[in-house]
This record gives sequence, structure tokens and C-alpha cells, in this order.
Amino acid sequence: MAAWPEPGRFADPRLAESLRVGDVIALSEVYDTYAPLLYDYCHGLLRDRVEAAGALRNVMIAAREHIAGLAHPERLRGWLYALARKESLRRRDNPSRHVGQQAPEVDDGELTEEQYARREERRMLALSALAALTGRQREAIDLVARHELDSVDLAGVFGISAEEADVLLAEADAALESALHAALVARNHWEDCPSLSALTETWPLSPQAARSVMRHVSNCPTCGERDTPRLPADRLLAVLPVAALPGELRLDVLSAVTDPERADNRRAIAAWAEPFDEWGWPLPYRPGTSRARERENSRRKGPVVAAVAAGIAAVVLIGGSVAAFTGGSDGSNEPAAASPSGGATSSSSGEDPSQSPTDPSVEPSAPATSVSPSPTTTSPSPSKSPSKSPSPTRTATSSPQPTSEPEPPQPPRPGTLSVSGCSMGVSESCVVTITAVGGPVQWSVTGTSGALSAHGSGTLQAGESAGVRVSRTNGLCFGRRTGSVSFSPNGTARVSYC
Repeated sequence: MAAWPEPGRFADPRLAESLRVGDVIALSEVYDTYAPLLYDYCHGLLRDRVEAAGALRNVMIAAREHIAGLAHPERLRGWLYALARKESLRRRDNPSRHVGQQAPEVDDGELTEEQYARREERRMLALSALAALTGRQREAIDLVARHELDSVDLAGVFGISAEEADVLLAEADAALESALHAALVARNHWEDCPSLSALTETWPLSPQAARSVMRHVSNCPTCGERDTPRLPADRLLAVLPVAALPGELRLDVLSAVTDPERADNRRAIAAWAEPFDEWGWPLPYRPGTSRARERENSRRKGPVVAAVAAGIAAVVLIGGSVAAFTGGSDGSNEPAAASPSGGATSSSSGEDPSQSPTDPSVEPSAPATSVSPSPTTTSPSPSKSPSKSPSPTRTATSSPQPTSEPEPPQPPRPGTLSVSGCSMGVSESCVVTITAVGGPVQWSVTGTSGALSAHGSGTLQAGESAGVRVSRTNGLCFGRRTGSVSFSPNGTARVSYC
């Protein structure tokens, strides 16, 4: 694994204070110090270099906007990881996110064939051992062993108490020790046990095979007696690939954070990191609920809130803060997070993307060579379709019938399409609004110009509107650019991006 910059905790209070006063030089120093690590961490969660770059940019924006709320500046490092995790899980919950472009691996320099073969052998061993752990255990070990966070930082990142973080680390260390022992037995002694041989047909081991091997070794008299060397977690994970930070990303991020004309976009991006706890740490990400459910919950809770508000205030004043970095939650509803392996040119994420995003203990059983899954968690957005009221029925009357046949109803005259553009700013997409004017319109997207992508078609009744999402197709964005989206039967929307 190529060396990362040494963060040096002693510099965190100074950097945090400089960020508070808007020091641009301090912002550059924070980027140079932490961007390589944060990018690798985001890439491990998102498995896409475009999404990882966008997450890192938004983390830097949120850090500058919210640094004033951080109660302990010496915890800047762990706080940045908490922002990165929340932003990455938010992006992973987006069904239209960018996928499939993994970042290249940081170059380890010139390796001889023997050195390369030894590294690959140790890497396969590490992947096989880590595959037996839960996603939450893998992420905890990765954050401590490779990213050098402590248990207090870990508590803030996961939104749990410090005691729960210690328990999580102890369980993860014990699980990794057992998994590594089983993987070493499987690699070195598979020929001595037919049952073990049947479980190790592929290497590295898939999550399902790794857990089966661990259970077998713990119960088999022959395999359980095998002695294997102990290997610390930091040495085991040191051979895993690191996602290479794009060199051109620095200018893009620093421009997005400091450009006065992008202030509105920065405020919108910073709002995604909210809410924060009393220590200034972001509360864990929660998948969004529908507006209808939120309104229903608010109606149910309204009378209760009024009754207990005074009591809650009294408890807060008397009891104060119970524990630091609890995040207001135990984090049990977060997606099982991911990956000590950042770059993935040598491994791919093959675990089951259908893993439950609300239970970090649920693990997929599909084969995988990567360290952890990056499930795509979709949040359905129910679209509201206007319901037409039934037409009144006419009753028969004794009025005289007309002597001539009534004229057949004329079909409605087709309308025209009114189109309004949108601006992405530093985001990856925006929504163009189209409206039918003067009659019904059958519409479709006919083309785009610039680095833009848009699709869609449908029918609008007179006065109805629809939104068409427009995404930019370039990974990195510099300066201000303008493109367009063309519609049939008429209309072109102007879209600005970057």
C-alpha cells in the first residue's frame, strides 16, 4: 500500500480554528492533509470515482460551513470522516447515482515479479479473512487500522457511544483473528481435509465460503489444531489497494468551496450534512421517508409534542449531556458500510446489492473479491398523479328530443410546451420543468448539447407540469458551462453546470 500523508493530530486544533475564520490557506492545508484518505474512504463506500470525487467536494464544503459548531477542534480528523460517511451513504441511497467507474489504485512504485506475487498472495489472504466479517466490523477495523482513528472518533463516525465503539472494536478484532486463522488453514492445509477442500474451490474466499470455513475450522478436530501465525490488523490491511486521488480534483474542490458566486450552492450542499448533535458532529444518515408519511407522523405526534415539551426542556437542563458523540442514535438503521479496499483495479464488489440497508449485521452471501459491498439503496419517490372526479350522470327527462342529431364533440386542440431551464452549480444534476399550455401535449426529450444527459417522455394535460432530471456526464467540472435539452413538439431548456 502506498504511503498516505501523515495527518498529525497536533495540527487539527490550528486547522480547525483557521477554518473558522475563513483562512483559504488553511483550507488548502486541510485538503492536502486529508483528501487522499477521505477520497479512499468515500470510494470504498461508493465504488465509483465520480461519486467519490463529488462526495469529497461536498465534505470540504460542509466542513467549512459547519466548522464553527465543532466543540472539540482536536477531533477535526474524525469529524471529517463523519461528514464523509454521511455524504457517501446519502449518495449511495440515490437510485440515479453514477456507478461502474472505479478509481485506479495508488502506484506502489516499481515492484519485482517476486514482490508483486507476494503482495497479491497477501492481498488475497486479507480479502478472504475480511470476507467473513460483517460490513460494520470491516469498516470499524479499516477506520482504526488504516485511517488511524481511535474509538472516540469511531463513536462519532457511527453515531454511537464510546462504550459501544469499544465493544464493536473488540468484537471486530476477535472476529478478524478467527477469520484470519481459518483463512490461513484453508490456504495452507486444504489438501489435508476433504471437507475443507470442498469449501475452498475459489480463492479469495467469498463471504459465504469464508464463514463456512471459519465454522468448519472451529469444529473440526484436525483443522482446529493447526497453528497459524498471528498478524496485526494494520499489517494485514496494509496490502489492500488505495484509491488514487485525481490530481485535477484539487482545483475543482477549492474553487467550489471559495467561489463567491457559488455561495447559494454551498449553503444547499451544507444543509445535506444536517442535523448535528450538541458536540457539532453530524447525526448518522437515515434514508428519507415520504412527505405523506412525515405529515402523518407529525399529525400523530403533534398533541404529544405540546404536552411533553416542557418536561423535555427540564430534563435537558437538569441532566445535561449524557455522553459525547452519541449522535442521538445507535446507528442500527444505517447501511452496512464498506470497504477497507479503496482502489479496485485488482478486485471488484460482488456481494449481493440486495442487502438490507437498515441492518448492518445482515451480510450477503454472493461471491466477492472486494472487501465489502456497495449496495445501491433506492428510495422510491412516490409521484402524485391527479385523480379525476367522476363525471355526473344525466337522468332521463320528458323534455322533447331534438329534431337533429347533435354535433360530435371536437377533439381538444393540442397545446404547446412551456420549458424552464435549471442550474446545477456544483451538483451533478438539476430538474427542468415542462408545462402543457393551451391543451394536451405528448412530449419527449429529443436531444442534449454540452456534457449533459436527459431522458423521458409522456403526456401532459393542459396546465399540468412535469420535471425532467438533467445530469452532467463529465466527472470533473471547471468554470461555468452551459448546455441545453431539446423537447418535442417544441421547446429548449437552457442548463448551466459546473
